[in-house]
Amino acid sequence: MTLTRKFRLVLAAAALTLTAAPAALAQTAPATNAGPLKIGYTNVDYVISQMPESKQIESQLKDYSTQLKNQLDAKVADYRKKVDAYQALPQTTPDAIRADKEKELQTMQQSIQEFQQSAEQSVQQRQQTLLKPVYDKLQKTIDVVSEKNGYTYVFNSDAGFGTTPILLHGPKDGDISDIVLKEMGVTPGQNAAPAPSAAPKAAPATTPATAPAGGASKTKVKKK
Repeated sequence: MTLTRKFRLVLAAAALTLTAAPAALAQTAPATNAGPLKIGYTNVDYVISQMPESKQIESQLKDYSTQLKNQLDAKVADYRKKVDAYQALPQTTPDAIRADKEKELQTMQQSIQEFQQSAEQSVQQRQQTLLKPVYDKLQKTIDVVSEKNGYTYVFNSDAGFGTTPILLHGPKDGDISDIVLKEMGVTPGQNAAPAPSAAPKAAPATTPATAPAGGASKTKVKKK
């Protein structure tokens, strides 16, 4: 669930803008609407890792990935059998027959490579589909917590360019992560499962033998 370089730069720029916002707003806001701005932050990955949905998603992705891997392994096994059969052809085998076998092996090798790429994309799409309701639930809860506790802005402390978070410093009482979890009825620290932050490899590379020569007041939760 990583952001692209361009999107992270946009978020980083937005964070700098919002960091400067309190002073600017304090100077320009009308006296009748004057009030202290309250800024909070949360670690989205931490919150998701504590949600019971996290374990369910991790399990579903693992099962789906295993299914695809088994299909790939079967294709590779079939390919290797045909390679062995080709290599066992007698020396007297006509060139035309050898050429047909080589073409078949090259087609199978290409099919395996395409299946592996498709499988990885399929797992990523499945992950996004499973995570969407989780992000929606988290966003709604952050909105509720912000309204209840008077937070004007809420940052994601684990988001940013590279390993640098948007939030570089903040008081402990500004961390609303546990408050968000409690709002969802989750006891902080009860789940140890890591957040499904990256799609598991759908089909680890099992390189087949080479074919024979010849062939605004809300900070939206980032969706990674």
